[in-house]
Amino acid sequence: MRHVKTGIGLVLTALMLFPVYWMVNVSLTRDTDMRKSPPNFFPADPTLEGYRAVLDEQVPYLGVSLVVGLGTVALTLVVAAPAAYSLAKLRPRGGGLLSFVLLIAQMIPGIIMAMGFYAIFLAAGVLNTVPGLIVADSTLAVPFAVLILTTFMSGIPDELLHAARVDGAGAVRAFVSIVLPVSRNSLITVSLFAFLWAWSDFIFASTLDQGGDHQPITLGIYAYIGNNNQEWNAIMATAVVASIPATLLLIVAQRYVAAGVTAGAVKD
Repeated sequence: MRHVKTGIGLVLTALMLFPVYWMVNVSLTRDTDMRKSPPNFFPADPTLEGYRAVLDEQVPYLGVSLVVGLGTVALTLVVAAPAAYSLAKLRPRGGGLLSFVLLIAQMIPGIIMAMGFYAIFLAAGVLNTVPGLIVADSTLAVPFAVLILTTFMSGIPDELLHAARVDGAGAVRAFVSIVLPVSRNSLITVSLFAFLWAWSDFIFASTLDQGGDHQPITLGIYAYIGNNNQEWNAIMATAVVASIPATLLLIVAQRYVAAGVTAGAVKD
């Protein structure tokens, strides 16, 4: 029975990873072999033409995506961390209602938000700009980050904050010196999700930055797709390269994405 479960697990894993393998396979396939039937499951005559196209054409798009992703992370943390601290420890009036509103905000479809942002950004003069895209992407991450951070910070023992107050620390000092260091794992978790959302965003990018001079990698890939354009190896090569930062982040940060960030913070 144990071997059967292992076999089923391997088969399901292979099915889930097959699109990733096929993406790599197509990125190494020549245009002349792209329409073969049946297709080659291994590139018989591999080529790096797609990756050369990435280096020649897609590097600026990757740079913009990196700036947008890091900017989204910074803005998300600046807004979400103090808000979560207030909800978790300062307990303002209407905090429960605000948490409910944040939960509802998570359910609003991105395309609806994009239409609203389009009118606002057009009037504000930030349409087709990187800062505008950072603000838009942050609206997806901030509600999630506030809810996650509030949950983590609620578990921080009040004894820690009481001891800080006894030593003369105010609310801001306790937040910076006590709450943020203890909440390291949760901060890394929300930063990771914020970056991945911004890195993979297409709806906001195509709506709010379609005519901009600095466009993210999702629009760079989209530029290859058209009625008279069939550069599938370049498309897949760009997708492979664009997947590398996200994959590395997941590998590096996975050990921080864990529950119980306050374990051992207070000695019995």
